[in-house]
Amino acid sequence: MAKPLDESEVRVWSGFLRAHARLVRRLDEELRAAHGLPLTSYDVLTNLAAAPDRRLRMRELADAVVLSRSGLTRLVDRLAREGLVCREECEEDARGAFAVLTDAGLSALLDARPTHQEGVRRLFLSVLEPDDAERLAEVWERIKT
Repeated sequence: MAKPLDESEVRVWSGFLRAHARLVRRLDEELRAAHGLPLTSYDVLTNLAAAPDRRLRMRELADAVVLSRSGLTRLVDRLAREGLVCREECEEDARGAFAVLTDAGLSALLDARPTHQEGVRRLFLSVLEPDDAERLAEVWERIKT
């Protein structure tokens, strides 16, 4: 049987979960209000903009934005209807497909980016001391690996 979390461990874990949920909710609300763009869509556009030729295989994009493949498919379908992305078939693998950022998608991303960055600074980074920020960056790096 696993050892129960002690009080400090519970505070760290539950604090992380609450902070993440609140930050994501607020950032999503701000992007929707200002740009009609949900945070999940912004995340997809950001990842595509950073990719070579502004395109990623659907499975790579799903991993990058932490969505199930079916959830990403629905999101990409909606973004394609809005003209922000398009799909391309993968010539090397008939089962594979790429999501590709369109010029309209890049424009929407560039319009929304200042809102998102200001929100991240105001809601998250502004409450950290310089040492906190560096330590958190190190912790995230350790957790990622």
